[in-house]
Amino acid sequence: MTIEIERSSVGLSKVAVSETHCEKSPYFAGWRAYDENPYDELCNPSGVIQMGLAENQVSLDLVEKYLQNPADDGNRTVGFRENALFQDYHGLQAFRTAMASFMEQIRGGRAKFDPDRVVITAGATAANELLTFILADPGDALLIPTPYYPGFDRDLRWRTGVNIVPVHCDSSNDFDITPQALEAAYREAESKNIKVRGMLITNPSNPLGITIKRSTLEDILDFVTRKNIHLVADEIFSGSAFSSEDFVSVAEIVEARNFEDSERVHIVYSLSKTWACRASGLGLFTHTMTKSSSLQEECRASL
Repeated sequence: MTIEIERSSVGLSKVAVSETHCEKSPYFAGWRAYDENPYDELCNPSGVIQMGLAENQVSLDLVEKYLQNPADDGNRTVGFRENALFQDYHGLQAFRTAMASFMEQIRGGRAKFDPDRVVITAGATAANELLTFILADPGDALLIPTPYYPGFDRDLRWRTGVNIVPVHCDSSNDFDITPQALEAAYREAESKNIKVRGMLITNPSNPLGITIKRSTLEDILDFVTRKNIHLVADEIFSGSAFSSEDFVSVAEIVEARNFEDSERVHIVYSLSKTWACRASGLGLFTHTMTKSSSLQEECRASL
């Protein structure tokens, strides 16, 4: 006689089963609908067209050609040993130097980046999450202007335990981030006994596609200084503006003003948009702290 023992299902962690990953949001529901029924001109003309994903497909043929034979463009192949052995946790020095130079180029040379202040990560998502871990404790909050990239609800909250407090912006003024909106969001967090540790902006904006005005960036810098909080500027679309003059990096403001509190400013960038390398999973963030700063040490421990 066989006796069957009833067993409960294997449990998962609270993080895994929580709602902080936001997989039930309309944004991710659209992804699932596309995965289950993708459009094809011939085979499935009534299928779903993915319009919620920023992918640069225009230059894919150029990138593919280069990757197949970079020597045709006069570029030396890096030696195997340089890539095979353990490197600085902040990324290969030659690559950090190249990225710093490229970031200066797409900003029209109006801002300088020190390769020693560049930290290479596994994509912009990893950079944003790493900064969230470093700058805030569980239960603290980041201010983010609305509307914002829906993935932030998952990327910044899921594992860190950090809250997002929206800075409500209005279409009546083209979603400008006003000092009044910033103060209102900060007071809302205070009323809930939530400590605000920083603010995150996307410039150019995702999903709006607009760039943040210089005067607005100056207001934001004044605000974070007054509140003694950090500023994370996700500038992943900085190479996608029609001209470098259309886009003003927060790095330009910091440099032009000789900003004394520049250690509170962090810029995130990635190859996924400009170079059509979304699958490469390669991003970075920059900071202006000294090499011996606590942020530098936390980066080393976290990567």
